[in-house]
Amino acid sequence: MKPLLSGLALALSLACAPALADDTVSAEARALHERILTLDSHLDTPSFFGRDGWDILQRNDAPPTASQVDLPKMIEGGLDGGLWVIYTGQRGRTPEDDRAARDAGLVRLVEIRELLAAHPDSFELALTADDAARIRDAGKRVVYISIENASPLSADPSLLALYHRLGVRVLGLVHTSNNDFADSASTPPEWNGLSDKGRALVAEANRLGIVLDHSHASDAVFDQLIALSKAPIILSHTGADAIHEHPRNIDDARIRTLAEHGGVILVNSLGSYLIDTGATPAYQSDLRALYERFGGRANLSEANYAQFDRLRGELDAKHGLKKATLEDYFAHILHIIEVAGPEHVGFGADWDGGGGVVGLEDVSDLPKITARLLEAGYTEAQIEAMWSGNLLRVIREAQAVAVAEADASAPR
Repeated sequence: MKPLLSGLALALSLACAPALADDTVSAEARALHERILTLDSHLDTPSFFGRDGWDILQRNDAPPTASQVDLPKMIEGGLDGGLWVIYTGQRGRTPEDDRAARDAGLVRLVEIRELLAAHPDSFELALTADDAARIRDAGKRVVYISIENASPLSADPSLLALYHRLGVRVLGLVHTSNNDFADSASTPPEWNGLSDKGRALVAEANRLGIVLDHSHASDAVFDQLIALSKAPIILSHTGADAIHEHPRNIDDARIRTLAEHGGVILVNSLGSYLIDTGATPAYQSDLRALYERFGGRANLSEANYAQFDRLRGELDAKHGLKKATLEDYFAHILHIIEVAGPEHVGFGADWDGGGGVVGLEDVSDLPKITARLLEAGYTEAQIEAMWSGNLLRVIREAQAVAVAEADASAPR
C-alpha cells in the first residue's frame, strides 16, 4: 500500500504539522507504538557488557557508563529488542592480528550469552523470525545476535558455523577498513568488492541461514552480494546518498535494486552520515591525532571510552561541528521510504555506536518515530512492518534458503 501522502506534499506536511513541531507523542501514537513489535537492527550496547559499574537492568546516564540502551530506557521507549552486535575493530591483518580478532569476537559473543543467562526473566535469545513475537508476548526483550566486521573469522572462516550454533543470525562483512573478505566503503578498494574468501563466506552464510548485512561495505560489494546471495540482504544501519552524499550511504538506484531483490535498508542516525557537520581537514587532522593518542581507533580500549568521548566532544566544540537533528534523520527516512517502499525499510539507529541526534537522544525517544510516521499517513500495518516485519521477513527467507539447500543436497 502507498502512504496517504507522498513526495513534496509529505515533506511539507511533516515540516508544518503542529503535532511534530515540539515532538509531542499523541496518546494514539503511543498506544500504537506499544501495540506493535519494535526492533532496532543495530544495537552496539554489548560494548558495555564487560564494563565495571554498568548494569543493563538500571538506567545508565552518567559517564563513564552512560549508554543509550538499557532495560529502563527500552521500557520507556517501547523497544522490544533487536540485533545486538558483536563488533570487532579492524586491526592489522597479520596472523597475530587475526588471532586477536578471533578472540575478541568470541569474548563478545560470550558476554552476550552471559547476559542472557544472568537475566532470563528480562531477555531471551531469538533464533527464528517467529521467536520475536513470542518473546515479546512473554514480557521479555528480544535478542538476535549479529556480527559487525567478519575479521574474527579471518583466521578460521569455519568458525561461522560455531557462531551460528551459538545464536548469530546476521553477518556484516567489513567495517571502516578493508579486510580479508571485502572492501570497506571508507577506504580505497583492494578486492574490487569481495575477495575469493569473501565469496566463500557469502555461500556459507546462505548455507547456514545467516542474513548478510552490507552496511560499511563498498558499492561493489553491494552489487556482488545482490548477484551472489540466494537470500535477500539487509543494510542494518545506512542512510541515503541523495540526502547527504557520504561513502557510508547508498544511492537511490541501489536502494531500488535492494527492494527489487526483497532486501531491507534500516536507517542509521549517526550525525555525520546524515548531514555535512562541517568537519574540515583541520578537524580531521586533530581527530586522527586524538585517536593516535589512544593507540589508534582499532586499539581504543573500553577503559578509555569515557575519556575519549569527553575529549572528542571538546574537539567537536572547538571546531564548531554541527549536530544532526531528528528533522535530519527523518529526511533520510522519508526519502528512503519513497524510493524503496515501506515494505523494504526499517530502523537501525546505531545506538551506543555513535548514533542518536538532537531530539532522538536514546531509545526512550523512539515513540517520536512512530508518531511522525503516523502523522505522515502510514498505516499501522506499514509502521509495524518498518519497525520489525520487514527485518523478520528477511530472517525468515534466509532460513528458508538454508532449509532448501540442505534438502537439495540430502541423499536421495
